[in-house]
Amino acid sequence: AFLHPEHFEAAVAARKHIFMEKPAAVNAAGCRRVIEAAKKADPAKRITVDYQQRYGKDYRKAYAVVKSGELGGIKMVRASWLGNPPPLKTGHPPSEERIRNWFFYRELSGDILIEQDCHNIDVVNWFTGTHPVRACGYGSRQLRHYGDIYDNLAVTFQFADDVIFSYSANQFRTPGFQDVSETFICEKGAVNVSRRGYTIWRDKRPPEEAVTKHDITQDAVNEFIEGCRTGQVENAAFHAAESTLTAVMALEAIVRGREMTWEQISKA
Repeated sequence: AFLHPEHFEAAVAARKHIFMEKPAAVNAAGCRRVIEAAKKADPAKRITVDYQQRYGKDYRKAYAVVKSGELGGIKMVRASWLGNPPPLKTGHPPSEERIRNWFFYRELSGDILIEQDCHNIDVVNWFTGTHPVRACGYGSRQLRHYGDIYDNLAVTFQFADDVIFSYSANQFRTPGFQDVSETFICEKGAVNVSRRGYTIWRDKRPPEEAVTKHDITQDAVNEFIEGCRTGQVENAAFHAAESTLTAVMALEAIVRGREMTWEQISKA
């Protein structure tokens, strides 16, 4: 993750089609590097960032329902990534520890908020069409005994229109339970969406449920390849940097122990 800005700059300079893994960077400075490089990109080339939900077929169906206005405006958001920890690699020389287990070091991965939880945050920014303007939260290490990243956290975001987004994450789920999803509570109903499918509640009618039969990562790769071949270009680096910067704002709020604003993190 910490090399994404450098690699992205090189790919842009080489005038290549680009499929970049998320996050855009691990800090605010890196996000700005990606934005500046994106401005210089060949407009005939496709730039896709692996925020896979944006390319998932059922995610797009849920998005279309929310954006249609059928359920009224979004009035509250809840999301979470409560799941398993990534595997710890062993058997390598001590000199290679940080690079082999880069995920577990904040300087290299950006902590769980930026490296993993940015997926949820990107979905929320996508569905709302904007980013939160402030954040505050807490994080701790309850079970993790290696590296220097959190293993659980909670963040409260606020948008400019006062909509509240409540977020929680951990990496020590109880076996048999997980919750990796986003919920949008609207004026006339609600939508819960995840990689497993979606549920839509409308008034007093039975909820509409769909079980995803697609691999959203494959959807993203397929659309990238087809877009490159047919000239259906996009430059996803801008919204990818925006979502990553939202995660950076939240992490800084936790680390500093005080509220952080979009204006502050944009200048950090």
